[in-house]
Amino acid sequence: MTTEHLLYFLLLALLAEILGTIGGFGSSMFFVPIASYFMDFHSVLGITAVFHVSSNIAKITLFRQGLDYRLVVWLGIPAVLAVIVGAWLSQYVPTNWLTILLASFLIVLSLLLLIFRNFVLPPTLPVTLTGGAISGLLAGLLGTGGAVRGLTLAAFNLKTDTFIATSVLIDLCIDASRSVIYTWNGYVHTHDLYLIPLLLVVSFVGTWLGKKILAKMSEDQFRTWVLWLILLTGLFALVKPLL
Repeated sequence: MTTEHLLYFLLLALLAEILGTIGGFGSSMFFVPIASYFMDFHSVLGITAVFHVSSNIAKITLFRQGLDYRLVVWLGIPAVLAVIVGAWLSQYVPTNWLTILLASFLIVLSLLLLIFRNFVLPPTLPVTLTGGAISGLLAGLLGTGGAVRGLTLAAFNLKTDTFIATSVLIDLCIDASRSVIYTWNGYVHTHDLYLIPLLLVVSFVGTWLGKKILAKMSEDQFRTWVLWLILLTGLFALVKPLL
């Protein structure tokens, strides 16, 4: 990667981190498509998982007071189990059709929640287990599943700090698990390791800036932001394979 490309890469990664913090579902939803322009897909999976670990540590440091441990357990356990399966399957499953399915799902669900503003999913065990499992599986396969988890948590109508802290702790467990599998698969390359300390700085700066922006938003504005970001992400993911 040339110096110019590296600068663009880090600036876009910073933007992804800010948007991921505001959205509450992590930076990978934006970082994966950005990184795919600079490296091959499997390298993207590897560097995203490692980057996301530092990103989530930064967010936990800044938002830890809002943790909902019940949701962490209900969403986190199926997510971690499913991400291991997804990371292993990533060696064999073509990702183009999965990306299109994910994009369609995000578009439909986010539109429904934007139209039916008062709709709230019941905080039941089946809902949380299903949301956790789907987000984990997609995170393993595609490098990003936070938007599905974001949709689940957004439907629960949580407070901003609770939403972000809970989502981030689950994400940290997911990323630690898939990092091991990706390394085993050979996705984490030694020639990309120099990016890790740079992305660590980006993750802390982006999280801090995102928190400053969130401080000026109401709970309702935050939920609307989350849903619009998920909708736009779904549209981008749907169009990208067709370009």
